[in-house]
Amino acid sequence: MRNELQAGERRGERERPLISVVVPVYNVAPYLERCVASIQAQTWPNLEIILVDDGSRDGSAELCDAFARQDTRTEAVHFRKNLGPSAARNEGICRARGKLLSFVDADDYIEPDLLERLCDDLMEKEADVSVCGADGIRIEGGPAGVFSGREARGALARSVPFNHVPWGKLYITETLRRRPFDETVFYSEDLLFLYRLFGECKRVSYLPGALYHYGDREGSQVHSGVSARKMTALSVHDRICRDAAVACPEALDDFRRLVLDTNLRLAIQVVKAPTEGASGYLKRLKENTRRHFSRRALAGFPRKKDAVGVLFLYMSASLFQGGGWRCGIRA
Repeated sequence: MRNELQAGERRGERERPLISVVVPVYNVAPYLERCVASIQAQTWPNLEIILVDDGSRDGSAELCDAFARQDTRTEAVHFRKNLGPSAARNEGICRARGKLLSFVDADDYIEPDLLERLCDDLMEKEADVSVCGADGIRIEGGPAGVFSGREARGALARSVPFNHVPWGKLYITETLRRRPFDETVFYSEDLLFLYRLFGECKRVSYLPGALYHYGDREGSQVHSGVSARKMTALSVHDRICRDAAVACPEALDDFRRLVLDTNLRLAIQVVKAPTEGASGYLKRLKENTRRHFSRRALAGFPRKKDAVGVLFLYMSASLFQGGGWRCGIRA
């Protein structure tokens, strides 16, 4: 696909490949219009928008249908029940007609030139993936640059200059069809997706500038209570650290820090909003923390308070629950 785009440039033609934008939708009615409007307003003229309603019950499904009626570039797809973001994104990947594909979360919005700038960057840098900056999320950012797949995995582990989220990126659709989301994972599925994808990439380009606006809303999956679905993140931790130990050992301690950080956040949520099975969840988080603990990973925490919280979780689930969680970061 890259070769086709490059050939067009050599012929002096400006290639305008179709870009598919996939939006997983689940109970986000108050935010959906802003999101869709920002995609429909893109300066890139050749695009399709695939809204995948993941069993919404708040009127989001009806809004998706309304947007599809109003704009012929927009398609609405409906699941009868909630299957999770991985299934919704995979459905969009399967239906996409575009050579290129991007994801936008339904409670976020994008700048009008996001697709155009990412596509230009992808072609200019001869990259497999182009990544832009974002605001509203913990990303340190950095200067423009091109990473090898292995270097991109390291950047993923450090969250510098980009974070482990599927949005804010432009992909070659064929690559995604070979490496779709794992539908058995419901939390940290984005980290696993990008880790596996970057393993196949030769070049990943980073374009600074906040072209993507992340909405950190209450009620999102990040802020909801811990459930069996969320605990599938632990299998992701095990799989990535096991593979990184062989494939990119220089990034292993950074991935371990990411694991400890996620475990701490989940453990805090368990204590602050206890649900059925809370004690079991804490025990499993403690075990996962011990499995991936290292002094170097702990030293990588920018705040000592967070490191202390991890140590409490490492030592004892009951100590953490009894007050050690207050040493940790906000959930």
